[in-house]
Amino acid sequence: MTMKFADLFSLLEARKSCRSFQSEVLLKPEEIKMIINAGRQAPNPLNQQPWSFVVITADEIKKKLRQAGEKAKQAVLDNGGPGWVGGFSIDFIEEAPLVIAVLVDPRKGGLGDYFNQPAGSIQAGSACMLNMMLAVTTLGFGTLWFTFFDPAEVRPIISVPDNLEIVGLLFVGKVAGDVPSSRRRDPVIYADHFGVDYESV
Repeated sequence: MTMKFADLFSLLEARKSCRSFQSEVLLKPEEIKMIINAGRQAPNPLNQQPWSFVVITADEIKKKLRQAGEKAKQAVLDNGGPGWVGGFSIDFIEEAPLVIAVLVDPRKGGLGDYFNQPAGSIQAGSACMLNMMLAVTTLGFGTLWFTFFDPAEVRPIISVPDNLEIVGLLFVGKVAGDVPSSRRRDPVIYADHFGVDYESV
C-alpha cells in the first residue's frame, strides 16, 4: 500500500530508523524493484552510477550477517568502547524480511581523485540509500541503514568483489510496534565563514 504525504517535508519527518520488523510480512517483487529504481535516481558524479545491489532474503545469509554484527559489538567492548553496546539488540537482522546491500565502485566517483575529493562514489551511494529509504516509507514499510559491521566480515558472506565498497545494508520490513522518534538537535549554522553566528548577521 502506497502512503500519501502532503509534501516532501512530511515524508522526511515520517522516515524513522526501525529496529523491529514483522518477519512474516513480505515485500512483493515489484515493490523491491520500485525501491531499487528510486535508489538509482540519486545524483552521482558524471552520471557514472557507481552502485550495484544485492537483494538478500535467505535466512542463512541473514544469520551470518547477524554474526558479523555480534563480532562488531564485541570489538567495541574489547577496545574500550561504550558499555551500553553490550545490551544493543540486533535481533532485527534476522527479523527483517528483506535486506538490500548497496555497493559502489570507487572508480566511478567522478574526477575527485584529481583534486583531493576521493569519496564521490560513497557520496553517491549514500544519496542512493536515502532515496531508497524514502521510497520504502511511501510504500508503508520501515527501514534501517546498517553499518555496524566490519566490511571484511560481510564481504565474503554476500560475495562482494574486492574492487567494490559496501555503503551499507538496508533492512526493510513492516514495522513491529511503535518506532520512537529521535530528537533532532538545533542545526549549527554559520554565515559565510565557519564560526560566524548566522543569526547575528
